[in-house]
Amino acid sequence: MQIEIHHSTRYRFAEPVTFALQQIRKTPKSTPHQTVLDWTTEITGGAKQLAFEDHHNNVVELVSLERDTREVAVLSRGLVALEDNHGIVGRHRGPAPLWLYRRHTPRTQPGAGVREMVRGVQGETTLDWLHALSGQIRAAIAYEVGASHPGWGAEEAIAAGRGVCQDHAHVFIACARLAEIPARYVSGYLLLDDRPGQDAMHAWVEAHVEGLGWVGFDVSNGIAPDTRYVRVATGLDYADAAPVSGMRIGGAAEALDVRIDVSQQ
Repeated sequence: MQIEIHHSTRYRFAEPVTFALQQIRKTPKSTPHQTVLDWTTEITGGAKQLAFEDHHNNVVELVSLERDTREVAVLSRGLVALEDNHGIVGRHRGPAPLWLYRRHTPRTQPGAGVREMVRGVQGETTLDWLHALSGQIRAAIAYEVGASHPGWGAEEAIAAGRGVCQDHAHVFIACARLAEIPARYVSGYLLLDDRPGQDAMHAWVEAHVEGLGWVGFDVSNGIAPDTRYVRVATGLDYADAAPVSGMRIGGAAEALDVRIDVSQQ
């Protein structure tokens, strides 16, 4: 399957920007089951300084904003070919050691809620246990757009009993790492059945299973990622895979507009 993607991010500032550096993570990864056929990123109101691969094998573009900028637009678009791998990404690659993905972060730090969640999960094998974990999280935390805060971690989502795909991912990662299973956050694009237009990227998770390598789980939808899922960035949590992050001086009262179109070619 070939998927075409248009991802537009536009920032408007009430006060001009004095200086800013932004990291853009919108370029899909090329893997044995995913081939980037074409991809471009265009910047208006800023300049692309360089591009590099970070320690998670994410393609990162470093963008500086022009002085006195009040509006910045980042348009990424391209075409990606995918083959069905039944959710199995395969062996661990890259400079980051596998043990790094057992490390807790502020968003995935386990507390009473995570520990209680793990106690209720049963499975004869690691893979069975992970599937059961995914189902338990989905049952315990209702998917509700706008119900959570972007800064929430796993414990906040469990306490609220509601959240979005980012929250489901953080809870899964916290539980898996508590069980000494390497796990990582994945951000990407999802081809929806009912509409091409979306206002945010999707998030799911991958856990490392002996003999299989990295295996994907979309907790929010209760399925394994298939040819509708385009992997873009991975990391310990959302902070490592955010589509845009960085620092800025000036530029008060930011307004953000995101438009994503994902369609089958």
